[in-house]
Amino acid sequence: MGKKYTNTKTGLTLSPLILQTMEQIMNQTDVKVSFYLKKSEADAKGNCPVMARLIVGKYSETAFSVKLRVPQSLWLSGRACGKSAAARDINNRLDEIRAAAFSIYAEQSANREVVTAEEVKHQLLGMASEQETLLSYFRLFMRNFEKRVGINRTESSLNGYRNSYDHLVRFLQSQYKLSDIPFAALDRSFIEKFDLHLRTECHLAPGTIVNLTVRLKTIVGEAIADGIITAFPFVGYEPTHPQSEQKYLTTEELNRIMTTPLHSRTLYHVRDLFLFSCYTGIPYSDMCMLTNENLSLAEDGIWWIRSSRKKTGVDFEIPLMELPLHIIEKYRDVAPEGKLLPMYSNSSLNHYLKQIAVLCGIERKLVFHVARHTYATEITLSHGVPLETVSKMLGHSRIGTTQLYAKVTDNKIDTDTKALDKKIAERFSVVI
Repeated sequence: MGKKYTNTKTGLTLSPLILQTMEQIMNQTDVKVSFYLKKSEADAKGNCPVMARLIVGKYSETAFSVKLRVPQSLWLSGRACGKSAAARDINNRLDEIRAAAFSIYAEQSANREVVTAEEVKHQLLGMASEQETLLSYFRLFMRNFEKRVGINRTESSLNGYRNSYDHLVRFLQSQYKLSDIPFAALDRSFIEKFDLHLRTECHLAPGTIVNLTVRLKTIVGEAIADGIITAFPFVGYEPTHPQSEQKYLTTEELNRIMTTPLHSRTLYHVRDLFLFSCYTGIPYSDMCMLTNENLSLAEDGIWWIRSSRKKTGVDFEIPLMELPLHIIEKYRDVAPEGKLLPMYSNSSLNHYLKQIAVLCGIERKLVFHVARHTYATEITLSHGVPLETVSKMLGHSRIGTTQLYAKVTDNKIDTDTKALDKKIAERFSVVI
C-alpha cells in the first residue's frame, strides 16, 4: 500500500491511489489543475514562484500562487523533476493542492448547479485557519478608527468605512457564497469583480464606487504595513472617475440666488444660510457650532469669527463682510441655546437648495458644500486673495488641501488678461 500524504493545513489525508482516482473523476467533469513557474519573478538564485492554473468547464479559469519557490533547473512539465527529497516534497505539496481543489469542487457542485474556478480558489486559499481574513481585519480597523472619532477622525468618515464593509459582505455572499476571504486570495481580479458588482448589481454612480474602492484600498494598505500581505492587488486597477463638475457658483449665478424672489419664508431662510457660507467659507458642521462667543470686534472696527474646525480641530479666523453681518443681525436671538444661526439639518438644506436652484435657473447640482467652494474660488481667490490667506481662513492644516478649491474661472483669466493688456498699452508705444 502506498504512502499516505497529509496536509497539515487542510487536514486532508490522501493516498496516491485516492489522488489518482479523484483526478480521473474530476477530469471527466472538466476540472483541471496544472502548475507552472512564474519565471518573470525569479530571484537572484533562479528560484521562481510556482503558480496553479485551475480550469472549471470551458470558460471558467483562474490562477494563484501556491506559496512555493522552485529552481528552474528542477522543473519539468509542471512537476519537480528528479528523485531528490526536495523534488518529492514539492510534488507531494502540488498533489495535495490538486486534490484539495477537486474535493472543494465536488462539495460545492453537490449544492449548486454552477461552480466557478474563482469560488474554488477562494475556498482553497481560505482553508488555512491561521490566515488573516479581509473582513475580520476590516472590523478590527473600524474598531480602532471608532476610538479616534472626535479626536482626529469624524463620524462621517467612520460611516464611509462601514458602508464599504457592508458592500463587501454582500459582494462575497453573492459572488462567492463566502462569509469572508483570506488576504492571500485578494488579487486584481477580485478588485475588478467588486467594481463590476458595484456598477451593475448595485447601480452606483462612479463617484460612489471610487469612494468605496478607496476605502478598501486603505484597508489593504494597512494590511501591507502590518506585514500581513506583500502584494498590492490594486496594481493595474483604475476605477472610472466621474466627470469633474464645477463645484462653485459664478458671480452671475450667485447674483441670481441673491436677487430672485422666492415663494416661502423657509426658502429665504435656507438662502440666507447658504449665502452666509458663500461669504465666510464656513462649512455646515462648523456653522451649527457657532455662538456669540465666536464673534470678536477688532480695533479697526472689523468683526471677526474665530473658531476651530469640528472635522480637524484646526483654528480659523474670518473677517466678516457686510452680507454675513446682515444675516447674523437678521437672525439674532432666533437660534436656540445661544447659537448664532438657526440651522436646518444638512439633508433638509440640500432638499430646499434644489428648489432654489430651479427657481434661479441654475441647472447644476446645488448642495450646501458648494458655498464653501464658492467662497474659496469666486469670493477670495478670484479677487486676488493669496492662497496662504485663504488656507488659514478655511482652517486647512495643509495648503495642498486649499489648492483643491483653487479653481480659476475663465472670467477671471479674461479680466486679468485685459487688465494686463491695458497696463502694457499705457507704458509702451510700439510702431509695427
